[in-house]
Amino acid sequence: MNKRVDQLYIAGFVTILFIMLFLFLLLPKSYFSDTENRNLQKVPQFTWDNLWSKTFSEQTENYITDHFPFRDKWVAVKSTMEQLRLQQENNGIYKGQNGYLFEKFNQPNYESVQKYTDAVNKFATNHTDANITFMLAPTSIGLYPERLPWLATAYSQSKVNGFISEQLGNNLSFIDGFDYLRPAANDTTPIYYRTDHHWTTYGAYLAYHAYAEKMDWRVKDESEFTVDTVTDSFLGSYQTRSQFNRLDADSIQVYLPKWPVISELYIADTDETVSGLYDSSYLDKKDKYSYFLGGVHALMTITSDIKPVDIEQQKLLVLKDSYAHSVLPFLALHVPEIHVIDLRYYNGNISDYMTENGIDEVLMLFNTSTFVDNREVLKLGY
Repeated sequence: MNKRVDQLYIAGFVTILFIMLFLFLLLPKSYFSDTENRNLQKVPQFTWDNLWSKTFSEQTENYITDHFPFRDKWVAVKSTMEQLRLQQENNGIYKGQNGYLFEKFNQPNYESVQKYTDAVNKFATNHTDANITFMLAPTSIGLYPERLPWLATAYSQSKVNGFISEQLGNNLSFIDGFDYLRPAANDTTPIYYRTDHHWTTYGAYLAYHAYAEKMDWRVKDESEFTVDTVTDSFLGSYQTRSQFNRLDADSIQVYLPKWPVISELYIADTDETVSGLYDSSYLDKKDKYSYFLGGVHALMTITSDIKPVDIEQQKLLVLKDSYAHSVLPFLALHVPEIHVIDLRYYNGNISDYMTENGIDEVLMLFNTSTFVDNREVLKLGY
């Protein structure tokens, strides 16, 4: 009898394996997750270099994980079970105090971080005639570690930023996000969204203020803007990844200058030009943060009709992650032509692009979590 039961268990297990294999092979693949608000791993490309560097095996593992059948539903089930057990962490997201969710941040691979800073240094050395600024902003877990749940820990992003600062050469300026965010940490106006990995528009304003001061621009005071709430139903990437329920939604604000500037956005990816720097269609979608600039693109150009008296410089190249999206509308009040490149998706030569477009002012803007885990930064060293 026991042998018969064992055979049934084995047969059932093997059957499930084959069913899941067929579903994995037959179900259509999507390469963007609305639930997690991120790009999913594409089919790995086999090359000998990828094989020896272990990139192929890592990408294969990520591909299988990202496209596992009914993955979103499994995540939701796991989250429900974890919450029933009163767990304060799910899928790499902590449920902290004051309604905040936080993404785990572990000690990075400092050898990799060194390679990335070397690439930044090489880029600066290759452009000694350019004025280059590197802004590195912490994520919410870096600024608010005291809001983590009991016994939860996080590696110090301040220490990481300090390490990166020490490795940078003299051919560029470094602005540490802790220097301009920490003094405002106790403000009543939120610096970060509670349920999303981005900073709020107020946090973006603080970053703009710090950069404009460094560049010796006339900083626009908050009183020169009308602050409008465009949505109060934003549940961001941390909520969708963790599936924690009974959370208060975030609000998204927009800072509209009382003396408006007309801007156009050219998206090279789609060869499309749109009016304005905000796409209100996203306010009816899950990914509401894409209200700023219409989401992630490899290459964009922002042109603005600015009064001559307000122009601080003619051109600016911004190398960035999505933290820059809510900062760029502020910069567009001072610079009539801004070129925006996301290194994760742009495969052209940055130096050639600067030469072709006559650019000698560069802002690199990343958050700490993205920078220490972004091999695409190595493109700067080419």
